[in-house]
Amino acid sequence: MPVADRRRRLPPFLIAIAVVVGLVGTACGDDGSAAGLRGIVRTPAPDVSGLSLPDVTADGAEFVFEAADGEVLLVYFGYTSCPDVCPTTMTDIQRAIGRLDAGDADRVSLAMATIDPDRDTADVLTGYVRSFVPDGHALVTTDDTRLRAVADAFGASYGSELDDAGEPEVFHTGFLYAVDDEGRLAITWPFGVTTDDYEHDLRLLLDRA
Repeated sequence: MPVADRRRRLPPFLIAIAVVVGLVGTACGDDGSAAGLRGIVRTPAPDVSGLSLPDVTADGAEFVFEAADGEVLLVYFGYTSCPDVCPTTMTDIQRAIGRLDAGDADRVSLAMATIDPDRDTADVLTGYVRSFVPDGHALVTTDDTRLRAVADAFGASYGSELDDAGEPEVFHTGFLYAVDDEGRLAITWPFGVTTDDYEHDLRLLLDRA
């Protein structure tokens, strides 16, 4: 299904969130308040360092949302059956990281938390994430209360409904987040940001790290 068609089918509350945040991002870029960044900078920056989810690429160890010293952590909430938004975002960030020199690329890590844990088992999500970023982290929990608490802290929303065939259809805000080495949410990129934009912002974030 084309991205445009998929986005038209989003529930109204998700469309509203996407539109509002997109407008905020445009304003930041136009007036320079984002200090040269092309994504959305929230002030004050949310602190997500006290949050964690199980990392199935590390035998279920708790993954804390905080970059290593001098590095940048990318966080995404999505699902492997997503036909358009998730693979587009993951491909674009894969390309952006690939444009960095080896030293800088090694300072960028990525974690994807599934919003569809019934289908995204440990093996499925690990294979998906690492097809884009070889050392990526796959985060899985079947505790929806816990997952929603973490997603809410980042500003991510998701939901699902059954289609005409009785199959689950998942909806989500397609944001990608960057967390700094103090566990602060440094930037939010809405869906539709280009590879060039990701590369530009990653270079700035790494310079400041």
